[in-house]
This record gives sequence, C-alpha cells and structure tokens, in this order.
Amino acid sequence: MKVLIATKNYGKIEGAKKALDKFFKDVEIEGVSVNSNVPEQPVNNEIFLGAKNRVKNLKEYAKKNNIKTDMFLSIESGIQNLFGEYMITNIAVIEDDKGNSSCSTSPSFPVPDKYVEEIKLTDLSKVINKVFTPDDNRHNYGGGVQLLTHGEVSRIDLTEVAFVMALTKFINGDSWA
Repeated sequence: MKVLIATKNYGKIEGAKKALDKFFKDVEIEGVSVNSNVPEQPVNNEIFLGAKNRVKNLKEYAKKNNIKTDMFLSIESGIQNLFGEYMITNIAVIEDDKGNSSCSTSPSFPVPDKYVEEIKLTDLSKVINKVFTPDDNRHNYGGGVQLLTHGEVSRIDLTEVAFVMALTKFINGDSWA
C-alpha cells in the first residue's frame, strides 16, 4: 500500500505508519511538505481547514508528479476553544484514491489561560520552549505533549490515535462507510 502524508515531521509520519500497520500489510509511507493555507498556529476551525487543505495540496502534488498512491493523509495541530476551555488538538484527515474521506481528532490537552493569547500569536512550540528548556528535536519527535506528560504521551501517540480513529471508515467495509 502506497501512502502519501502531508508532512516531513518524523513524529507525525511514525504515528501514521503505526496506525496503518495495524490494519494493512506492506505500508510504504512518504512524507511530502505541502502548505496548509492557514496561519502557522491554527485556531479553532482553521485546524480542520488546514488538514483538509493539506490533503488537497498533496493530491495536486501527486497528480503533478505522476505519483500513484492508495491514500492521502494529513494531520494539523492547533489551539481550540472547546466547552469554554482552550486545548491543543490534532485533526487527522484521510482520503483514498477513490475520493472517500474521513477525519478524526486526537486526545487534546489543556492550555493554561495565561498562555492562550501568546500561543495564538506565535505557536505552541515557541511557548513551550519559553516555559521549559528549548529543544529543537522535541518538535520533530515527542512534541510538547511528551514534555507536559512527563514522557507518558508523545506526538507519535497522539498522531497514531487520531489516524486509527479516522481509519474506522476504511477498515469496516460498507457497514461503517
């Protein structure tokens, strides 16, 4: 199975691969950097829009470069106000080569009120690096969530769960499509 994912981020690629490997054999996944067409730090609905845009731009990239693929994946992280509380969440979008699509979210984690506006104006990684010890590798591997959970949950874990949930429309045949 050939899969394109709209990122070069190792943690996101690894999380997607772990999700796909649960249900499909011989998964080949390639990361491609494409635009989200939303701000660097998406807020609320921009998270979903960014994930959808990445899949759209990934499909255009594949067509332009004559790349045959079975699935197109993207995941966008951002800050959202849900139930009156700000949280960081990831939205995963999957579209197959037939145009069927699905989306889901990862678990979310809370943002203290004192950091909300700064995150919206910059991005989560800049605030995490300001509050904690800066680490350029954290962005690509465990993410800020790994630091905040004291190593219990990583970006890979959040990405994997989001994609497993989005795959439910693809792995259950016509009964859940």
